[in-house]
Amino acid sequence: MLRPTRDNSDANPANWFFNRQRSISFDRQALIRFAVLVRRRLAGNREFAVCVSSDAALRRANRRFLGNNYSTDALSFPDGSGRRLGDILISAARAERQARRLGHSIDMEMKVLLLHGLLHLLGYDHERDDGQMRRLEQVWRRRLGLPAGLIERAAR
Repeated sequence: MLRPTRDNSDANPANWFFNRQRSISFDRQALIRFAVLVRRRLAGNREFAVCVSSDAALRRANRRFLGNNYSTDALSFPDGSGRRLGDILISAARAERQARRLGHSIDMEMKVLLLHGLLHLLGYDHERDDGQMRRLEQVWRRRLGLPAGLIERAAR
């Protein structure tokens, strides 16, 4: 997936934060600050990369790596090496549509997607863990001032 350089420090997001699309505007710096915050508070300073991309790119990744021929809002790919947590891919177009439908900003939606993706990188799986990821996501959303998460939306 994404291969950040050796220096994956908070001080140099060019090594771990990528915006590979240009059609959807969002506050890049706010999302980087949020990623740094959850990296410190939730991930125990373990490294991960974030890539904001297009719907088409997420569809290709979903098909190639997971065998699903459809786009989605976010995908997480654990690294497995133990050196870093992995990669989070976020569809900017999907985030924008979801934010509009839910009545909040795209910046807020991107944070919701990043948090959800990070929980997956940390080993949680809402499809198999009997509600553990949903409960943890709720706790962190409240702490971080975020609206309803993906798992809660799906349950409605």
